[in-house]
Amino acid sequence: MKTGANRRWDRAVMGHVNLRVETALANVVVAARDHLAAVAAGESSGVRDHEALWRAYVALNNATYRYAEVLLEAYGEVAPWQVDWIDPTTTEPTFPDEHGHVTQADPHPSVISVRQRRDYRVSSASSLIRLAEDARGVTGDAGDGPVGSVGEAVLVLVQLGDGTLASLDLPELEPFEGVVTVFEVGRRLALDALARDDGEAPFRAEPSDRLVGRLDERPAPAATVASRSPAG
Repeated sequence: MKTGANRRWDRAVMGHVNLRVETALANVVVAARDHLAAVAAGESSGVRDHEALWRAYVALNNATYRYAEVLLEAYGEVAPWQVDWIDPTTTEPTFPDEHGHVTQADPHPSVISVRQRRDYRVSSASSLIRLAEDARGVTGDAGDGPVGSVGEAVLVLVQLGDGTLASLDLPELEPFEGVVTVFEVGRRLALDALARDDGEAPFRAEPSDRLVGRLDERPAPAATVASRSPAG
């Protein structure tokens, strides 16, 4: 049976717990208002202070994190959100996109360039050209004119195959060695800045590009059948 002193102690403890939760909740409200004020200031002036937005975002994020933490400790209840603590002294600021969304900065490059080459031997030029012309007719592209070379035939087949080399897995083409390279690059490919007849520029690595790795493609050796003289 609890004595009066024990009951007074319990009330004091609960009062302290309630105060911690109320304080954490009040900090969320203040941080939310500060964040809204930073957003509204940018909208009204037409010039966004990205640094101020970032500070307000971190403060709101950490206030909600702290409230959820205290709520769980005090009552065993969870808040209806899940955020991670952001250390404002070590985390690099990130700026909102055109929709006002702020995301954590990614230390890795955002542009990866994958480049592929594969060589083939044409086992039957006439058969390959006829195959490309038939494919054009099936897709309704026959109005482009006759296919004049094996190179044009391969281009037609790759175009009709949505740009994948899987469309070249044909008896008329014997694959030789190929290679796939992966680069980390500083900027993405800009097709409009390249001449249509320049086939080398899109694959040329710049000094700032970093080669991550190279995958060599080697065709499987042809199966051989050992000949044996008939017994007898």
